Amino acid sequence: QIARRTYDLLKKEPNIKVYMTRNEDVFIPLNVRVQKARTLQADLFISIHADAFIDRTVKGSTVFALSTKGASSSAASYLAQTQNEADQIGGVSRSGDKYLDNTILDLVQKTTLTNGVILGSSILNRMKGVNKLHKPSIEKAGFAVLKAPDIPSVLVETGFISNADEEKKLNTAAFQIQISTAIVNGIKDYLKKRKK
Repeated sequence: QIARRTYDLLKKEPNIKVYMTRNEDVFIPLNVRVQKARTLQADLFISIHADAFIDRTVKGSTVFALSTKGASSSAASYLAQTQNEADQIGGVSRSGDKYLDNTILDLVQKTTLTNGVILGSSILNRMKGVNKLHKPSIEKAGFAVLKAPDIPSVLVETGFISNADEEKKLNTAAFQIQISTAIVNGIKDYLKKRKK
């Protein structure tokens, strides 16, 4: 519901096109979701989830961006997969020179990582007015869903469904709208601050 509400809010924004990698409760492999975003030449990728943990007292919202370690392994994997294919790196055609291509990918990925952190921080800053934060600043991890080498990507954990209080909030339209609005406002803040 939060993803759908976010989608509906973004559709109302001028100059923004929004796509869902899935529109129903079916499993789509993480790499397929990322590939879909790359095929659409997305400018950013946001994955929205509800968190869970064995300790039912744990609560709060979290935003993750790709860690440098995850980025490096992603870049190596990406280059290996596309070694013999005509492809683009961040909108620039591959040269065929692996050293030049590595340099281009490195530059693109540095900008992507920087923008991922700006996007995540912008969303987190908006979410702190809606829900308690699980961590006060953006987290970094090597989640597969964040590993597009040329698309700033974040994972938004809206709250802990394993926490009784947050589960109740997550099921209310009011909270869903607040979280969706925070995500959209964070995206709009990011668009003003991003590195080009």
